[in-house]
Amino acid sequence: MSTHAQRERLLLADLLESAGSDAPTLCKGWTTRDLAAHVVVRERRSDASAGLVIPQLAARSERIRKEFVAKPYEELVQLIRTGPPRLSPFALKQIDEAANTVEFYVHSEDVRRAQHDWAPRQLDPVFADLLWSRLERSARLLGRKAPVGVVLRRPDGQTAVAHRGTPVVTVTGEPAELLLFAFGRQEAAHVETEGDKDAVGRLYEARLGISG
Repeated sequence: MSTHAQRERLLLADLLESAGSDAPTLCKGWTTRDLAAHVVVRERRSDASAGLVIPQLAARSERIRKEFVAKPYEELVQLIRTGPPRLSPFALKQIDEAANTVEFYVHSEDVRRAQHDWAPRQLDPVFADLLWSRLERSARLLGRKAPVGVVLRRPDGQTAVAHRGTPVVTVTGEPAELLLFAFGRQEAAHVETEGDKDAVGRLYEARLGISG
């Protein structure tokens, strides 16, 4: 049975293939080739993965990523499509589902929304609820660098506190849009904000997300 992570993996590979190697992405300074290399390194070079979250190791991770950038683009896309090697923790379905569902969804949107002719993706309610569940659990981590208080709110009224503080900005949107916002894609997320104008501006300029 296909999992959410497997579906998102294949969609990401398809988007990367269709966009080509030099298309822009929402990841600042990265083309699709850069993004593809990042995904492959994350799954296949555990010695480099720590640098994605530990600043002191970031330089080494970036050197390894650039080594993969030099590989043929078609090879990178195929490595994403076929998945990690059998001995990788990501080869376990439970770990793949837990670690890659959100990762691949966000990166798919990094590719999709950077194109001038992109169209919104319609998500089924089950997947939307799954994204909300993941966001609820990780909201404090994603919002830890927010300069103001942040409350994430679904249209049905469910909320998650991403950062405690004042003044408070309430960000309202569908789970997928809130997820993108919390992962640092504020400008690309379709959300509405409530709060002090200056606080909203500071929140949009903040570096939200996991890295660093």
